[in-house]
Amino acid sequence: MNITAFNFKTLMPELIMDALENVGLRVDSGLTALNSYENRVYQFLDEDKKRYVVKFYRPERWSVEQILEEHELSLGLNDAEIPVVPPIRINGSTLLEHQGFHFAVFPSVGGRQFEQDNDEQLEWVGRFIGRIHRSNGDKCFSSRPTIGLEEYLYEPRREFERSTLIAGKQKTAFLQSVDTLIAEVKLCWTTQWRPLRLHGDLHAGNIMWRDGPMFVDLDDARNGPAVQDLWMLLNGDRIEQQYQLSLLLDAYSEFMDFNPRELALIEPLRAMRMIYYLAWISRRWGDPAFPYSFPWMVEAEFWSQQTLIFTEQVKLLQEPPLQLMPTY
Repeated sequence: MNITAFNFKTLMPELIMDALENVGLRVDSGLTALNSYENRVYQFLDEDKKRYVVKFYRPERWSVEQILEEHELSLGLNDAEIPVVPPIRINGSTLLEHQGFHFAVFPSVGGRQFEQDNDEQLEWVGRFIGRIHRSNGDKCFSSRPTIGLEEYLYEPRREFERSTLIAGKQKTAFLQSVDTLIAEVKLCWTTQWRPLRLHGDLHAGNIMWRDGPMFVDLDDARNGPAVQDLWMLLNGDRIEQQYQLSLLLDAYSEFMDFNPRELALIEPLRAMRMIYYLAWISRRWGDPAFPYSFPWMVEAEFWSQQTLIFTEQVKLLQEPPLQLMPTY
């Protein structure tokens, strides 16, 4: 199967309901598609009016072993009374299969949006991130990857080279900006950090609020530095980010030590995410959901803007790393 061209076209409602019925869940409400590009996720009610979410994994993105490592992490965090939504064991397994698709069923939980600029909520989140990292002990994923330059820079660079989304003159200028940004990241990047099992994609949209934070969507879990689970929660100008970082780390440090040298990884990690994200969309362009959701990706102006954004990110990499507030 060509994962680049795969588009879920065979994942019809009848197949989904058959898959669920085969594991003892009869859909009574119809299927409501939830926001997910990489996988396909649906909410439904069963015959007993219990609400569930079923997640069908994109084939060949993760191996069975890698998916089970994600499940093991979420189940372990749940056992440690850390607010996550683990998959449900059905017939002894959290990972199920039907007609070539792997899927998992989760309880459906509601909540309101995490308020990223709310100091109290930010402190709560910092404490729980500390607990998440502490709960790992010295354990790392054995099958899932570790954040590094190959996955986040070099492979995306090859994807841009072969991509048909970037036209003519824009492609030459864009690739030059990518090469400059990669070179600058390499100067800043270090592996002098302790690898941890991470949420991996911990931005505000993956935190719900239910009398406290609820962490969702561990699909991008991998090994990496602790700061990866912190920097995406920062926003605003440098002073605002310093203040938010101090709040986060003050709370985080109640449960887990933080190596301040990892602060120098914030802008490299930001640059790596920027490059990786664009390449991810390009790789998935054969899935109709992506052209529909990202129509601007075929516009020359978009790639010109990205060239400027990458140029600005180079300047940020050349500045001193973000530091904690003096009162920390």
